[in-house]
This record gives sequence, C-alpha cells and structure tokens, in this order.
Amino acid sequence: MDEETVERVRAAVRAIPPGETASYGEIAERCGLRSARLVGRILAEDGHDLPWHRVLRADGSCAPHLAQEQSARLRAEGVLMVDGRLPRELRAR
Repeated sequence: MDEETVERVRAAVRAIPPGETASYGEIAERCGLRSARLVGRILAEDGHDLPWHRVLRADGSCAPHLAQEQSARLRAEGVLMVDGRLPRELRAR
C-alpha cells in the first residue's frame, strides 16, 4: 500500500467530527478504495494518533478486540451504543 493511500485514509478519519461515526466501508468509499479491510489495516498499523474509535463496522459494532475502549471513547463524546451497536437510525446519516 502506498503512502498516498495511507494519507487519504488518515485524512478521512481525522475529518470525522467528535460525536459522529463512519464505517470502514464509508471511509474506503470516500478514499476511492475497494476494500474496507484496507482501512482497518491502515488504522491498525498507523492510526494510533487518529480518532480511530469513530470508525465502526458496517453493522454499527465496535472492533471486537477494542470494543471496551472504543465504546468508552465514543460514550465520552456522547455516542451511546445499544446492545454493543450504534442504533440503526444513527448509522444512516
């Protein structure tokens, strides 16, 4: 993966305002990528300084291995999960 792709993904994640979320797929689409998994890989490798917690799975759930920390960070921004997921009406913005 090239540096330009990484920077596009980083910029898209940085652009998510506090209290809002986006899915990995939405970020991929904004960046002209075919793979939501590539977004996840970039965040895992180079996203520690980004608001990574604002990026959710397509079903509105947190990344399983980070679910507690991710939901706590979202809660601190006023985003409340219901049964471990962002309510559907909040996902369709």
